[in-house]
Amino acid sequence: MSTRTSIVFLLAVFCLVANAHAQKWNYPPELPDATVEVFKLIPDGDLKAYIYQPEDHQDSDRRGAIVFFFGGGWSSGTPEQFAPHCEYFAKRGLVAITCDYRVAKRQGVKPPSCVSDAKSAIRWVRENHEMLGVDPDKIIASGGSAGGHIAACTALLEGMDETEEDASISSKPNALALFNPVIKVEPGNNKAQKEKRLERFGVEPTTLSPYHNVREDLPPTIIFHGTDDTTVPIKAIIEFTESMQKAENRCELIQYEGQGHGFFNQGRNEDKYFTQTVRELDDFLVSLNLLAPIEEE
Repeated sequence: MSTRTSIVFLLAVFCLVANAHAQKWNYPPELPDATVEVFKLIPDGDLKAYIYQPEDHQDSDRRGAIVFFFGGGWSSGTPEQFAPHCEYFAKRGLVAITCDYRVAKRQGVKPPSCVSDAKSAIRWVRENHEMLGVDPDKIIASGGSAGGHIAACTALLEGMDETEEDASISSKPNALALFNPVIKVEPGNNKAQKEKRLERFGVEPTTLSPYHNVREDLPPTIIFHGTDDTTVPIKAIIEFTESMQKAENRCELIQYEGQGHGFFNQGRNEDKYFTQTVRELDDFLVSLNLLAPIEEE
């Protein structure tokens, strides 16, 4: 059995098992198979990391880690969204983590706080790599929509780190895996639009825009995006990809014809695109030596 055939077979078995236990996304998340750790204290509670470990995982291991951030327009959402991805990649040998972060409807925050929490999560994983059994130089940041935005921001944006955290420990990941991410944040075309966006974001929008902060020496990146996405038009993603490549960064865009926003989630389209995107991400991580290939039989 070839490596790629083995991945497809593993995904098919995984989807059958996962769908048998399918449930509505909840907040707070209900993830009985995850180990829960607090990665950040906030004034009105704790932010938690839900950790999925490979079978027979030891603290002395030095595995890659993938950290997921949920979507929801910086306003809502739940870590439960990426539990299926965590389950799959834990079976493949990564420490897989789906993280909470502050959002507008729960904590009354604006996007800079969401970015700050994502940076805290990456820093926490790196700081606690020995406890987690993680290689601190093999951390992947991932997420969908607004979660893809804050994952990208951990790599592309300078600043927005919590001042009380240890700045000597980097909050930048070693790779990015982005699912229909918000990638281009613009100030608007007229005074009313500019005022509205400034109010919404709390800062000049381009300071929160991965597209406007592309430079050399950024982590290798893969993006999964539907051509019919009206929430985040594919044009912005193509422009970002081209800008990254022009700056000599590895950036791959995989387009899914006719698909809209959120197409990649498990439970949609009979898991067709969940399976495809996870398989492509698996291949990408193998190519970076962040994930071991499946041994051929």
